[in-house]
Amino acid sequence: MRKKKKENKAGRPTIMTKEILAKLEGAFALGHSDGEACIIAGIDKATLYRYCNRHRNFATKKELLKHTPAIKARRNIIEALNNKDVDTSKWYMERKAKDEFSNRQEVRDVTEEDNEAVKLLREIIDNHEKPVRSK
Repeated sequence: MRKKKKENKAGRPTIMTKEILAKLEGAFALGHSDGEACIIAGIDKATLYRYCNRHRNFATKKELLKHTPAIKARRNIIEALNNKDVDTSKWYMERKAKDEFSNRQEVRDVTEEDNEAVKLLREIIDNHEKPVRSK
């Protein structure tokens, strides 16, 4: 018959209770950063990182939970598109097919060629505006 392994009851009790873990998971599901979640749960970031290092499943769950707001937002957008919401359709296409649907014009850096063109135009304008002197 095998002996049951005795739990070590010595030392400090863990701060990572079910309640703390639930607060962390709730914060991560709202898209909070590690630091923000720790403030909400009332723990130090180092405590969270130590726990994640010892409990890889929680670390993975934490990263997945952080995607919850984006998943919900995407679901809302698709629902609006399915309901034929024209404003959402325009907004979506302005972001997904910018070249075809965007109202904004992209700003580009001024090149040396641009500078040369400006100089040439100024020269043409200066020469054209000079009054003709009569003798």
